[in-house]
Amino acid sequence: MKPEDHPDIPASKIGVLLTNLGTPDAPEAGAVRRYLAEFLSDRRVVELPAIAWQPILRGIILRTRPAKSAEAYKQVWREDGSPLAAITRAQALALKNAFGPGVMVDWAMRYGRPAIAERIAAMKAAGCERILFAPLYPQYCAATTATANDAAFAALAAMRWQPALRTLPPYHDDPAYIDALKQSVEASLAVLDFEPDTILASFHGMPQRTLELGDPYHCHCQKTARLLRDALGRDLEIAFQSRFGRAKWLGPATDTVLAAMPGRGIRKVAVVTPGFSADCVETLEEIAIRGRETFIESGGTHFAALPCLNADKGGVEMLRTILMRELAGWASDA
Repeated sequence: MKPEDHPDIPASKIGVLLTNLGTPDAPEAGAVRRYLAEFLSDRRVVELPAIAWQPILRGIILRTRPAKSAEAYKQVWREDGSPLAAITRAQALALKNAFGPGVMVDWAMRYGRPAIAERIAAMKAAGCERILFAPLYPQYCAATTATANDAAFAALAAMRWQPALRTLPPYHDDPAYIDALKQSVEASLAVLDFEPDTILASFHGMPQRTLELGDPYHCHCQKTARLLRDALGRDLEIAFQSRFGRAKWLGPATDTVLAAMPGRGIRKVAVVTPGFSADCVETLEEIAIRGRETFIESGGTHFAALPCLNADKGGVEMLRTILMRELAGWASDA
């Protein structure tokens, strides 16, 4: 028995913390500026010496880019907030009771709110002695997966009584992930009023130098695309979106590919974004709005932006499968 004056201790639990990239608090220039300042100051994201990069960031970029980005966010903002935040919250809610008694599921953002350190602290205070930290990036990249893990480890570094921590590995070639993509794509194609000439898989771009420095992201994207192509049994091309700055980026570029397709005789296209676990400004504005405009203005006739796995039944079941595997030995039902 504990002494009468002993502080209350919550019952021991296991935590699962879903994490995604992040989002501004509002589709307004000020909120976007704060978000971009945090995001683009990450040395994993922009691998330039701070002494060279920060004057550029604090100068022209943070003076001009926030207003433009805010307009993009305004076009996709929902009543319940940012699509990325709302969907990640829904994914966590859908998994609330998926792992048996004593397992707490929460969510956080690498940049913006709720912050990773905040939610890890809350989980520990709630009794989570073991936490599975789950960055929802199927393809590993230092600028996404690694920096999320960095933030989790930094949170632990500031704690006197740390929980045990596991991290979710990349799942770019996991059969459950590929099957979920296949089922989602086929369901989306089935309700279109046209048959696409091809499917374009668009992944978030990264500078070419990340590949040259040993980042496996490009290879992971290529393998995901190949496995999805085989699973669907139909033509599928690959491209990379969201270029930023003057450096050479992984290619081919999505906007360039879409513009060239009608000239190649491809006038009907469906675009899938397998690297995004939830729809966000990059899929809803960059692809579904601007990508469509590029394709149609170049002579295309039919365009469809297919939804991400999101919190749909198939996507949630995929997450449950891969997370349950990583909880083995911790959760009683794993």
